[in-house]
Amino acid sequence: MADEVSGWKMENYNLYNIREEILRMADDSYREFQKKLLPGTENFIGVRLPHLRRLAKRIAKEDGKAYLKASLEKESKEELFEEIMLQGMVIGYMKGDISDIFSYTEKFVPKIDNWSVCDSFCSGFKHALEYPEKVWEWLEGFWSSEEEFKARFGIVMLLDYYINDKYIKELFPIFESIRQGNYYVDMAIAWAISICYIRYPKLCMGFLRESRLNDFTYHKSLQKIVESRCVSAEEKERIRKMRRK
Repeated sequence: MADEVSGWKMENYNLYNIREEILRMADDSYREFQKKLLPGTENFIGVRLPHLRRLAKRIAKEDGKAYLKASLEKESKEELFEEIMLQGMVIGYMKGDISDIFSYTEKFVPKIDNWSVCDSFCSGFKHALEYPEKVWEWLEGFWSSEEEFKARFGIVMLLDYYINDKYIKELFPIFESIRQGNYYVDMAIAWAISICYIRYPKLCMGFLRESRLNDFTYHKSLQKIVESRCVSAEEKERIRKMRRK
């Protein structure tokens, strides 16, 4: 495994060269670890995220637009897991007009087919901190989608950036409005609700008591609240008693 990304100049780059860089960072032991976390995903070679982030930062700084123009046009079935992850990281590090960022993201999100790429992309999408209102309005097209990972992207973005005083009361109706029945969507909603409880316990408790969530999502929400180290033993006992019969 390479500890550093070897040098290359963006004016001479192509996607083949970038793949070669990624291949040199492969770690077989990490790949075995990933297999346990991502059952059903086979297109990864085992590159640790800090190595990809360093490469993404350099691409974004040197010529991110050229890289994204070339890479986002490729079919995901032709790409390594790490190549898709890298594209998302570059979008996160890009500077410029938010409309351009939206355009890149709208081309990228259809490539997401697992929770790892989705959640990593969301955590790096700091544009939401700079343009919270614009991103909020734009996200509705994602969380309302019937496509599993498109919806999960929207939900995890809400979780990462909008569980705050300004938006908390708007989140609960959104969670109920999202089409449930897809595992990774329901788990994202449950995860988001558990964070809502940690930050706004009274508001979230009121929501849970009247919730119209399906049984799976509701019970997973309770489970994640109980699993949190931020919730007291007394609260956890009260939450356990809220299970539906």
